[in-house]
Amino acid sequence: MSDRPQNFDTLQIHAGASPDPATGARQVPIYQSTAYVFQDADHAARLFNLQEVGYIYSRLTNPTVAALAERITHLEGGAGGICCSSGHAAQIMALFPLMMPGCNIVASTRLYGGTYTQLTQTIKRFGWSAKLVDFDDLDAVKAAIDDDTRAIFCESIANPGGYITDLDAIAKIGDEAGIPLIVDNTSASPYLCRPIEHGATLVVHSTTKYLTGNGTVTGGAVIDSGKFDWSANDKFPSLSQPEPAYHGLTFHEVLGPMAFTFHSIAVGLRDLGMTMNPQGAHYTLMGIETLSLRMRKHVENAVKVAKWLEADDRIESVTYAGLESSPYYDRVAKICPNGAGALFTFAVKGGYENCVKLIDSVELFSHVANLGDARSLIIHSASTTHRQLSDEQRAASGALPNVVRVSIGIEDPDDIIADLDQALTKALA
Repeated sequence: MSDRPQNFDTLQIHAGASPDPATGARQVPIYQSTAYVFQDADHAARLFNLQEVGYIYSRLTNPTVAALAERITHLEGGAGGICCSSGHAAQIMALFPLMMPGCNIVASTRLYGGTYTQLTQTIKRFGWSAKLVDFDDLDAVKAAIDDDTRAIFCESIANPGGYITDLDAIAKIGDEAGIPLIVDNTSASPYLCRPIEHGATLVVHSTTKYLTGNGTVTGGAVIDSGKFDWSANDKFPSLSQPEPAYHGLTFHEVLGPMAFTFHSIAVGLRDLGMTMNPQGAHYTLMGIETLSLRMRKHVENAVKVAKWLEADDRIESVTYAGLESSPYYDRVAKICPNGAGALFTFAVKGGYENCVKLIDSVELFSHVANLGDARSLIIHSASTTHRQLSDEQRAASGALPNVVRVSIGIEDPDDIIADLDQALTKALA
């Protein structure tokens, strides 16, 4: 094939995949194997010394999982990537090479509730900490960065409200401070947003969501841009200083743009063991083949449903960035040129009680703690995904008591609207 770059719709089918050399199988096989036979003793030694790329043990690498990592890397425009067991695992994997006890990250207040808890509570056990600030206030972001800050973290399209982050502005702040920007791109997928093009260093995904698209498996991914200079200062010794476990190998010096990816495999997956299973990788590979088709339908439906909700007098407000009334509307063309996604919230008149009645009355919508499914999903964030937060934290993240979150699926939009209509009628009767 020529050197002409392939387009997204082609990459989502072909990237990372070629006919199996042993059998000719066209679809990526599920390599359900724990270990791989070495050619000889020297071959084994070269693999363990990172002198040669290959397969040793499936906690580290697996051919099916590697094909998925390569495909997502191509779609995000990165240099390298790894897959792991969940989106939460991906966030820890992204931070692991960067952090030491006493270090902190600066993160957006607009985060998924589980991420909020992970960053404000769980990572304390590693001696890490997080400062959460409003990322619309750029001066506050700058002020939060100190000598111990090792990364900036945000979501491209924030869960639950669907707010869009000005990634270019945040990335510039990171560049000035000499620290990487990590972007959770789960709610957008690389079809709607490619954070690396806006200055992100690392992109994380819960592959469970739009990438798989059918609610069957959990998984995560970390994609590295390959553009960050880990040796520019002494903040990232895991990558810029000799690694004792590999006889003094300095990852960035030897591996350059692939330093983060190889460290994540050779140290992160080796020691943390947050491994993706090959069958899960296979399901996600199949899901990605239709990603652009699904995302176009998700966005088309979300626009129609959001406009209907905004015009309904039973609704107080809608947070969808694809509406002209949204304060984030102007960011859509810049950050998410293919659309504002399909995740947003709306406030129901009558408050908490009517939200609960609405959720108990839907028939087409599924009441689940997930998003990005082909099916339309609904949940009351304040009492579920963001329940563990304080009232102030829930308000900052957009999970107010009178608000429900929807993930609009790819069903007929008139059927989605009809279900919301009948449920609202019952809820506000």
